[in-house]
Amino acid sequence: MALEYPDDLKYLDTHEYVRLDGEIATIGISAFAVDQLGDLVFLELPEIGDSLEAGKSFGTVESVKAVEELNAPISGTVIERNDAMIDNPEAIAEDPYGEGWLVKIRLDNPDGELDEVLTADEYRSQVEGED
Repeated sequence: MALEYPDDLKYLDTHEYVRLDGEIATIGISAFAVDQLGDLVFLELPEIGDSLEAGKSFGTVESVKAVEELNAPISGTVIERNDAMIDNPEAIAEDPYGEGWLVKIRLDNPDGELDEVLTADEYRSQVEGED
């Protein structure tokens, strides 16, 4: 899998991404995270209606190598979760930035909360060791 870092996304240094569309944010994990984790075998996501807090854990992803916490890049209320990925977590690897998204949230505070996120170029530099 070629590692891509779409420019329309913002990234956490813990390898989650967020795509904003007005007051709706789509959250997932980066292709780099999928590549590092290897075969994904289990995914735990919050329920619809749950609140996420920026920087706090909202679930876990488990691979044959490790269990990693998922961290929210932004605060909001879960309005949709990708149950298809819960049922088939290895499918995240096929399209992590498209069909492999994890949750969609309605933002609590659309302005000013993305101060801690990285641009695609910043994230690429971090994960490829070009600091």
